[in-house]
Amino acid sequence: MKVFVTGGSGQVGSTVVDMFLARGDTVMAIDNFATGRRDNLTSHPNLTLIEDTIVDGALVDRLFGEFQPNVVVHTAASYKDPDDWESDAAVNAVGTANIAKACKVHKVDRLIYFQTALCYGTKPIQQPIRLDHPINPVNSSYAISKTAGEHYVQFSGVDWVTFRLANVIGPRNVSGPLPIFYGRLSKGQKCFITPARRDFCFAGDLAKVVVEAAQGKGHGTYHFSSGKDVAIKELYDAVVKAMKINDYPEPEVKPLGPDDAPSILLDPSRTFADFGDVEFTSLDEIARLSVERWQNEGVVGGYTHLKEARAEIRT
Repeated sequence: MKVFVTGGSGQVGSTVVDMFLARGDTVMAIDNFATGRRDNLTSHPNLTLIEDTIVDGALVDRLFGEFQPNVVVHTAASYKDPDDWESDAAVNAVGTANIAKACKVHKVDRLIYFQTALCYGTKPIQQPIRLDHPINPVNSSYAISKTAGEHYVQFSGVDWVTFRLANVIGPRNVSGPLPIFYGRLSKGQKCFITPARRDFCFAGDLAKVVVEAAQGKGHGTYHFSSGKDVAIKELYDAVVKAMKINDYPEPEVKPLGPDDAPSILLDPSRTFADFGDVEFTSLDEIARLSVERWQNEGVVGGYTHLKEARAEIRT
C-alpha cells in the first residue's frame, strides 16, 4: 500500500508512519516542522520525507501525481498560537482543502482526517458527547479552522474517515499539559492545573486504529476516546511519579479560562462497534514512556491553543 501522511513528523503522523513502514508499506510524508520533531522519524528505504507545506496547492498536486497514494492520512495542523488566525486558516482550512481536492483529482481510495473535540464548543449539551451533538466551534481559531477542514474532507466525495479526538498524548507530544508539566518540573518551576477533566489517550493506541481504517475498516465520523475522563491533576501526579520526585510539589489550582472546557468526554460507542474493543494504555504507562524519552532526548514544544494557559507558562 502507498500511504501519504501529512504532518509526518508530528506525534500522530510519525507514529502512524512507523506502523505503516513496519508493515512493509511505502510512505511519503510531508512536514514543515513548525511543531514536528525531526527526530520522530528515522531514515528508511520505504520512506520519502518532504520538508514543505500543504498550503502550497500546486506542490500538493504534484506530489500526489508523482506518488499516486492509495490512502492519505492527514494529521498536519496549525495549533501552537491561539492568536495566529492566519496560520490556522491557511494550514487547517486551505491546506486541508488542497489535500481533499488532490485526493479527489488523483482518485485516492481513502482520506483519513483528525478533528478536535472542541468542534462541539466549550459547553457541550451532552455528557458524554455523542456524534449527533451540534457543531459549535466558536471558542477558538483552531476549532473553527479544523472544522472548516473537516467540511472540505466531507465535500471531496472521496471515501473518508474522520476521528474526532479526545486528548492524544505520548512521548512525541509537544503540546498540552504533559510536556508542559515535565518541562517545568525538570527546571524546578511550579506548575498550575485547572479543575478540568480530560480523556487522555495514547498516540500509539490511536495509530493502531488508523492503520485499520487505512485498510478499509469503518467509514464516516468517529470519536477516538476511552469514554472515561480524569482530572488533569491525575496526569500531573503520573508525571511526578514517573520523574521519581520525592519532594512532591503541589500545583497551583487556577479557574478555567473562557476558552477552556470543564470536561471533554466523547462517546466512543460507534468506534468500538466498527473497530472492536480498543486496549487503552494506562496514564501511568504513558507518563513513564514520555519521561523516559524526554530525560534522554529532551522535551520540546509545550504549546497550547488556550490563551490563559499560554500566558501562564510564559511567566
